[in-house]
Amino acid sequence: MSVKRQIIVDTETTGLDPKAGHRIIEIGCVEMINRSTTGNDWHHYFNPNRQIEEEAIAIHGITNEFLRDKPSFHQLIDQFMEYVAGAELVIHNAGFDVSFLNNELNLLPSNRWGTIQDHCQIIDTLEMARHLHPGQRNSLDALCKRYHVNNAHRELHGGLLDAGILADVYLAMTGGQISMAWGDESSNQQNSNEHSSSFRVNRIGMEFIVVRATSEELTVHEKLVNQFKK
Repeated sequence: MSVKRQIIVDTETTGLDPKAGHRIIEIGCVEMINRSTTGNDWHHYFNPNRQIEEEAIAIHGITNEFLRDKPSFHQLIDQFMEYVAGAELVIHNAGFDVSFLNNELNLLPSNRWGTIQDHCQIIDTLEMARHLHPGQRNSLDALCKRYHVNNAHRELHGGLLDAGILADVYLAMTGGQISMAWGDESSNQQNSNEHSSSFRVNRIGMEFIVVRATSEELTVHEKLVNQFKK
């Protein structure tokens, strides 16, 4: 059986736009292997060497004073890239986090890593949710409510906290019904011929192949829903 390694990632930043000079100040990562969390998480705060916008502090509660003695992201960037390399990164609203991660890589004196997409596949749970629940709210809080994931302890945003919540949401969204399929057209064609639902995701976008689930998959899904209700 092949080992599937996924890293659920969440970042907190000084503001909304890396092009305006905003930086990453926190990264939280939760490792899953074959859909089970391992405890091999990665979490750090960073000194961005710039002021955090008040609007951002109101969201995540991280202050300039708190970050004053923290390392810069560049001091740990090799450690981070070695940790995520080769994994699928599961991110909610991936475009935001990926743009900040690539900005940090581009700020290196010599960008030896390239882009995050050169080393990892990206799964955007926001895009998944929009296809599964069109016309509905698909924020992380909304998905927690929809999939009965407990987020009562989430008063402010936080990298590791949100990554842990997203891990539960992602498992609920994909439990028993959806398999993530990477690879060439032959493998995707094989998936389309099986009686299951599958997402095909690549760096350009997302393509859906929707067919009926097997009776075994429906049974597993029903058990999962009953567990959430309890």
